[in-house]
Amino acid sequence: MTKTIFYKKEGRRYVPVYEYDQTLLDSFPKGNHLVQCYPGGSSRRINSDPAYAPMIAAGRVAEDAISKRLMSISDLRPKTKPLTVKQREAWENLVKELGEDARMLEWASAREVCEEGVKAMTVEADKLLEHPAVRKAYDHFMLMCQLTKESNKNEN
Repeated sequence: MTKTIFYKKEGRRYVPVYEYDQTLLDSFPKGNHLVQCYPGGSSRRINSDPAYAPMIAAGRVAEDAISKRLMSISDLRPKTKPLTVKQREAWENLVKELGEDARMLEWASAREVCEEGVKAMTVEADKLLEHPAVRKAYDHFMLMCQLTKESNKNEN
């Protein structure tokens, strides 16, 4: 395919601004790559480890679900009561405004937040794998990974 040159008008003249080369744009260097197309765009992960491809793909698809789940799990939650009378009155006012769940507050641990992120990603990956074509591609991918591992063992 030939290059396309784009111009912009400066005064009465058109000046070349940049070139678009679809062949160059769509080419990949040697290695394993993950390409995802979605409404409004696409993303490319160059030199991705094949073992992580399903996780990366699921993470990209599940970004919104993961983000929402991580925000909800890392919210404040009940833990202890205040000690002073003034604090207790302020706390009771808070409970009155927010409800009984606001009696005690604590944050989720980093581990809990990560676990919820992984759960959200697993749910999204399982949804994707319900589609027969995606399941077949995934099974093929896993077969190729297994064959590559066995081939590497034989070479060593």
